[in-house]
Amino acid sequence: MRYLARPGSPPDCCGFLPSHDGFAFPNAWPKSPAFTLRLPFGRVRIGDSSAGLCGGMVFAALDYWHAGSRPPEARPGPGSGLHRYVVRRLITSWRMPAGVSRYYRWMVLPDREVARRTVARHWPRVKASLDDGIPAPLGLVTVASANPARMRHNHQALAYGYERSGTQVILRVYDPNSGPADGVGIRFDTAPAGTGFVHNLNLGWPVRGFFLVPYSPVAPPPFP
Repeated sequence: MRYLARPGSPPDCCGFLPSHDGFAFPNAWPKSPAFTLRLPFGRVRIGDSSAGLCGGMVFAALDYWHAGSRPPEARPGPGSGLHRYVVRRLITSWRMPAGVSRYYRWMVLPDREVARRTVARHWPRVKASLDDGIPAPLGLVTVASANPARMRHNHQALAYGYERSGTQVILRVYDPNSGPADGVGIRFDTAPAGTGFVHNLNLGWPVRGFFLVPYSPVAPPPFP
């Protein structure tokens, strides 16, 4: 069994545990523009925080972990400095346009090919990061569709540990939708004839596969 954090670890443990290092609240935000672009002809509001800021919460929680501090417990209000920071980290997690294009490319692939790419290409990279003691941000592909509007149903989470039994893997993840819950994970089989992915994320969609999202830490903002 390989964990980066274990139940009962002291607060100064170098590992990650959602109940200690994740945000104390789930990925549920009041309705407000996610971000505003300033253009020559005026401001254009894009997105809606109420649709979720999962990638921003994953990147922000990992920023605080790298900084050796815990995220604030109270959900920030729209327009606050912390809310803007989480939104900025969300945009960074998208890695536009390449990162967004990957979600779409995987959405139109058959399940078998999505699973193959996950197990053959990205699981080894995620495992290597975890073996080095570094949590790994994941892009989760949930829908099979050529409709770009359905890209919003995909998700992001943070892998922080795993356990293996033969070809079976249970990947422990911080799921922003689940809040500070430690018992969330994704189970899959690395064998060529694997049976797909099973999860208990707070998500109304299956997980078809996942990829490692490139990440670089930034200093999180101070908070009261």
